[in-house]
Amino acid sequence: MAGVRSRTAHTDRAAGTREAIMAAAERLYAEHGLTAVSNRQISEAAGQGNVAAVGYHFGTRADLVRAIMRKHSAAIDAIRQRMLDEARGSREVRDWVACLVRPAPEYLATLGVPSWHARFAVQVMTDPVLRAIVTDEALTREPLWEILQGLGGCLGSLSAETRAQRGDMARQLITHTCAERERALADGTGTRQPSWEGTADALTDAITGLLLAPVTPRRSTPEENRT
Repeated sequence: MAGVRSRTAHTDRAAGTREAIMAAAERLYAEHGLTAVSNRQISEAAGQGNVAAVGYHFGTRADLVRAIMRKHSAAIDAIRQRMLDEARGSREVRDWVACLVRPAPEYLATLGVPSWHARFAVQVMTDPVLRAIVTDEALTREPLWEILQGLGGCLGSLSAETRAQRGDMARQLITHTCAERERALADGTGTRQPSWEGTADALTDAITGLLLAPVTPRRSTPEENRT
């Protein structure tokens, strides 16, 4: 019994250490950027005397970033699944856009003030390697994949290239708008929207308009005309 209690206590301590490291890393990365923060700084901020604690518990920085994103993604996916269940079968672009947009603001509203996840996500999405890791993993999650399929089915008049371009724009708009609101709340400087729900409404309006906007006919360049 003593051995079991000892192993349980060790497991609990390790889990607590991992949580402390993830919380410290998320805050420091959000405030200072990914490349400006060392593992030593994260360990110290997490209250760990061992400066190698980050590497011991997580391995590489990419592994740490992935763990932080996974910590939040489960709750966001639960919201997304609920919205997917309501939207399934719809032929309205706005319904599918809402499934993409609303889960993140709804989740961020539960984190209180200050929070750092939206600002952390911006730092991740501006790093080419980490963005690829996080994006590829996100696309393996069933709710998001099904939503993208449903949205794509409503946008058949757009070419694959145009859909991809506007998808990139929409992702930037969601990520940066949420981060700016989170920053304003943390700084106490006020925001343009009175609530996270209002932010979700505004983003849904904007991205629906973005996806349904007319496409300017492509004009050939002088170089193409000479060929």
